[in-house]
Amino acid sequence: MDETEFWEIVDRTREAADGDPEDHAELLVDRLLQSDPDSVLDFARHFEVRYNRAYRWDLWGAAWVLLGGASDDAFDFFRCWLIGQGREVFEGALHEPDALAELLDQFDEEVDGDGEELGYAADEAYEELTGTVAADLGIPPAPAEPEGTPIDFEDAGVLARLYPRLTERFG
Repeated sequence: MDETEFWEIVDRTREAADGDPEDHAELLVDRLLQSDPDSVLDFARHFEVRYNRAYRWDLWGAAWVLLGGASDDAFDFFRCWLIGQGREVFEGALHEPDALAELLDQFDEEVDGDGEELGYAADEAYEELTGTVAADLGIPPAPAEPEGTPIDFEDAGVLARLYPRLTERFG
């Protein structure tokens, strides 16, 4: 599976779910079950590489503004959700986290921002297809700490300065 196919699967299942993260995860599992186990592992590698790329302080700050706070777990689930938004939103957020103000049509912190189940979709599909847990994906481990410069999330002034558009629209 190449990167284009990965994003096509993400996009098609998200669109079929009308953006609901839980429905998206279920549809993603269903779609992956139509693949062979090696393709599911390829999907998992693509997902995990992007998940690790998004482990950045500046994205955590954007998640903090959008969610009104974001613990370690909440940020993990946010990164899964961000991948689920598709290539344009994901890459745009990595390029400039404050651009999420324009990249997102809407954001409901009660529904959006938590893609925990998306993070498990490939594992679930693989186990269902093979009856075994997926082996190590063979990619570099996640960094121990987020990339970039730490941000004082408790300082509203800092967040407003770093994320003016997100703060104005969603803060």
